[in-house]
Amino acid sequence: MEKNLEKKLTRAYGLNEIALVPSDITIDPELVDISTKIAGIKLKMPLFASAMDSVISPQTAGIIGQCGGAGVLNLEGIQTRYEDPNSILEEIANVEKKDYVALMQTIYQKNDIKKELVEQRIKEIKDQNIPAIVSSTPQRAAELGPLAEKANADVFVIQSTVVSNNFQSKDGGNGLDIKEFVKSMSIPVMLGNTTTYQVTLELMRTGIQGVFVGIGPGAACTTRGVLGIGVPMATAITKAGAARKQYFNETGIYVPIIADGGIVNSGDICKALACGADAVMIGSPFAKSYEAPGRGYHWGMATPNSVLPRGARIKVGTIATLEQILLGPSNSDDGSQNLYGAMLTCFATLGVKSIKEMHDIEVIVAPALMTEGKIYQQAQELGMYKR
Repeated sequence: MEKNLEKKLTRAYGLNEIALVPSDITIDPELVDISTKIAGIKLKMPLFASAMDSVISPQTAGIIGQCGGAGVLNLEGIQTRYEDPNSILEEIANVEKKDYVALMQTIYQKNDIKKELVEQRIKEIKDQNIPAIVSSTPQRAAELGPLAEKANADVFVIQSTVVSNNFQSKDGGNGLDIKEFVKSMSIPVMLGNTTTYQVTLELMRTGIQGVFVGIGPGAACTTRGVLGIGVPMATAITKAGAARKQYFNETGIYVPIIADGGIVNSGDICKALACGADAVMIGSPFAKSYEAPGRGYHWGMATPNSVLPRGARIKVGTIATLEQILLGPSNSDDGSQNLYGAMLTCFATLGVKSIKEMHDIEVIVAPALMTEGKIYQQAQELGMYKR
């Protein structure tokens, strides 16, 4: 076969394949400021908790918000379908593995979203003196967006496995007009998920105030196995960063990027920020908290799909309080606790004082990063190989 007829395969990299290179200086951690402002919300640390029922309830959103991060409540989840979500969460935690998918489909199809519960859950978050950030899929954004706005939510997030501004339907319709939707809302809108330069750029042109990057790398997500779709996170973030730079050159408007998925410890957070993210969205690290609604389990948003489920219920266990996971002190050596302190230490070691400076840190491809010199940890399942 002639070479020019062959399909070209592009190499892409995950966060576990890259490393951060120290600069020529180090600084005191007290000089580091990892705060960020996204969609009008000032955060002490660049962390969003995933809009998953195993992670966010009004209570956990409150704790995370008071610690300096932000929790995103899924308006299509159990919290807005059931008056008493705790009994449902207990049922999910106790179901046998073989019966899990069927149970999830039943739970999410049995009760539809209740308007009064949407309003109540938003109020419960607001009553804790933190911003209420809520999400829905594109299919229900036109319905839930105005409802959230009326209930005084602070930010509305539209999230789907893959989202674009160019949807073609069988009947010739275009689905949700994102640009018109953003224009109609009096509160900031963020949108995801994407992994490519062109789609990210087009989404930024709709007027959104944040874009989520990542398809399929989540701990409980099976999209990559079921659909074969995804781009490893390090590459996806850098492509989105290039789109952000192009959009800024065009308009002078800076649209933050939130890396969403495949981030399991503090080192992954730091690498995502160095690749160009302004913040990260994480699920499984928070699902391990004592307060998490999942009771030691974690599951993906597409798990209850009635036609093609794309998420597993994984056992993550419980390791610490949410405050300990975020602010420490850590009683573990694997980067699962004191995420704030780990970021400060990383930034200081690299000689950078802010997230903006972190974007300029040299990133190298380093396949041996996770294995070099770690034979004992791996053999004994310690530290980086703790299970």
